[in-house]
Amino acid sequence: MKLNTLFAQPGARKTGKRVGRGIGSGLGKTSGRGHKGQKARSGVAIKGFEGGQMSLLKRLPKRGFNSINRIECNIINLGDLDSFIKSGKLNQERVTKEDLIAAGIIKKYYLPLKLLAKGEFTYPTIIEVDFASKKAIEIVNKNGGKVVFPSTAE
Repeated sequence: MKLNTLFAQPGARKTGKRVGRGIGSGLGKTSGRGHKGQKARSGVAIKGFEGGQMSLLKRLPKRGFNSINRIECNIINLGDLDSFIKSGKLNQERVTKEDLIAAGIIKKYYLPLKLLAKGEFTYPTIIEVDFASKKAIEIVNKNGGKVVFPSTAE
């Protein structure tokens, strides 16, 4: 193959429409833009404009609030931990973020881990997390376990 033998397949390159080339061309004079008006001019930007009617985006109510200080977390529930320990995916003595990543339970390894109290938990396990709810800590302690935070890790 040589550069001088390359060519485009028929129909692969479409030539642009030539406008404003006289009456005989069929697209002369106004070049298919009609007469006057905003759309006849250059630099038209009428994306959400509805002829003066309030645009749809402005008619819809604003909802909710997104805090700029929000900390996105991986969330693990006590009930899920219980089932993973029961199935043998996790160690009963100590559960860390690395164990959860290795078991494929957590995908986003770069986010902090938060423990929540949803579900039943029955093991005396040391759980190492970045954040935990008060109720989750209470349930783990009640079963003879302990919730450890990395700053106070043993």
